[in-house]
Order: sequence, then structure tokens, then C-alpha cells
Amino acid sequence: MLRSINKILTGVFAAAPMMWCAIEALAQQYPVRPVRLIVPFPPGGSTDLVGRVLGAKLTEAWGQQIIVENRPGASGMVGNDAVARAAPDGYMLTMGTIGAMAVNQWLFKSVPYDSSRDFAPITLTGNVENLLVVHPSLPARNIKELMELARTKPGQLTFASSGTGNAPHLAGELFKQMAKVNMIHIPYKGGGPAMIDLMAGHVSISFASMPSSLPFAKQRKLHAVAVGGKTRSPAAPEIPTVSESGLPGFDVTDWQGLLAPARTPAGVIERIHKETTRVLHERDVKERLANAGLQVTTNAPGEFAEFIRTESRKWGDVIQKSGITRE
Repeated sequence: MLRSINKILTGVFAAAPMMWCAIEALAQQYPVRPVRLIVPFPPGGSTDLVGRVLGAKLTEAWGQQIIVENRPGASGMVGNDAVARAAPDGYMLTMGTIGAMAVNQWLFKSVPYDSSRDFAPITLTGNVENLLVVHPSLPARNIKELMELARTKPGQLTFASSGTGNAPHLAGELFKQMAKVNMIHIPYKGGGPAMIDLMAGHVSISFASMPSSLPFAKQRKLHAVAVGGKTRSPAAPEIPTVSESGLPGFDVTDWQGLLAPARTPAGVIERIHKETTRVLHERDVKERLANAGLQVTTNAPGEFAEFIRTESRKWGDVIQKSGITRE
């Protein structure tokens, strides 16, 4: 019996190097057929734009077609669930976002995947910054003045967002908690209607996306108070961050990144990561995305995995304290 076990173990150990070599050879040859890149949102948004830019560039680099497929539904969960269930071979990828990867599990009663268990993060691709803008009639031109105004008028200031549970909404809830103020959230069906009502004075403030709000600030139809991210924006370097203006540590960006199914071979992940980060930092790509309000940001697979875990803990805490839910 012992001799039989030893023979089996010997065979396993002898085969292991060959299996490893086969996996490495597969990674070096990847891709040998078309790759499907899932964008779990409708066409036209920033995530779709990044996916299509990546698809075109990687098709050119690899000589294999990268098929960009929009699978919208359930705040990104429909498309991401398909990728979570796909074969872990690198031939089906997804564009994950802050909502789908770090927020949904705290908002919805049922999420069909576990973002930390069912995906292999590859890299961040970029982020759309948020800009805190106020109606010009509001007597607040900086963060400290806004906090003071909100404290003297508890429950009277309103903040608009493009929908419950998205980055602008979460930014407002984080601001409320960190500044210890009471403001009323007014959700809209998109950033456009929110901006219209803010400019009309029907709501007081908004942590709106930079592309949708900065043009109106430049036209003086709104006043730009601060940038929501941890660093100033190249698009408006004169505008300070919330963190440097009175709320140290405040940091909200609407990020997105590339992921594969869990258990995808490390060699395949490395190959996708290397080529993806290379093309994202090409000058024409960075300029095209910057013109759409998106800053290219990349990192290593392990760093991206830790980033998702950190973001999930952060927003889980904010959501639980605020009591936000979605059906």
C-alpha cells in the first residue's frame, strides 16, 4: 500500500514541471483566438469608451480580435456575473467599476458574485473625477464655508446626484459623515437632469462628474468649490481638493479597471497587464480619454486587488452608517 502511494506521489511530482511548462507556454502564446471584453453598461459612457479604446489597441497589438460586448443590467451585475462564471483562460474579461466591484454588495440584498473571490484583477484603467459644485447664490466659496453653512442650516441644504448608490451620491454621504452635517440627498436619473436643477437653484450642491460640471463652472453658471479626489485635477489645477481644504483624508473617484475570472493563470494575467498598461499610457490614448474627462491610472494586479478590498470596506462603512439600500 505504501509503495503504491509512493509511486502515485512520484508520478504527480514528476508531472508537475511538465504541467507548469504547459501553462507557461499557453500564457506566452495567448491569445490564440478572439477575446471578449464585457462592458456591463450601455454604450456611450466612460466605461464603454475605455473598453472600446482598449479593444482597438489590443486587437492591433495581438493580431486577435477583441470583441467589445455591452451587457448592461442590474447596476453592472449582469455582465460581471457572466465573466465570473466564464472559463478562467483569459478569453472573457470585464470592465469593473466602483459600483459593481466595491459598492453593490452593500446596497443590494442579493449579488450573484463575490468581487474579491470570483475575479482576478488585472489593472486599474482610470477614473472620472468628481467636482463639488454649488449654485452661485449659495454663500459658500470653499469647504470651510460650506461646512459652516450646513451646520447652521441642518437639513436645509440639498445635494443632487445622478442616482442612488453611485459615486456622486456616495461622495455626498461621505462628506456628511466626515463634516458632521445634515444634508438631504436628491437623486436624479442621470447627471444631466441633476445639473439642470442645480443651475436652476432647485438643489444646493452636487459632487458631479468633472466632465458634466466643469464646463458650467467655467461659464460661471456654477461655482466650483473643490475636487473630490486626493490630488488636484490636471483639467483644473487651480481648484483645491476637499482634503486640503478642510476635510483631510476625503477621497472619492469614480474608478474602473480590467478583470478576468478567478483562477486565470498568472502568466495570462501578466501578459494582459503588460499590454494593457502599455497601450493606456500611449500619448494618443491618454489624450483621447482625458478629453472625455477620464484620467488614466494603472497598477499591478496585486495592488488592484488590495485597492478593491480597501474600497469595499470604505464604502461598506459609509453605506451602513447612512442606511442606503436598493432593491
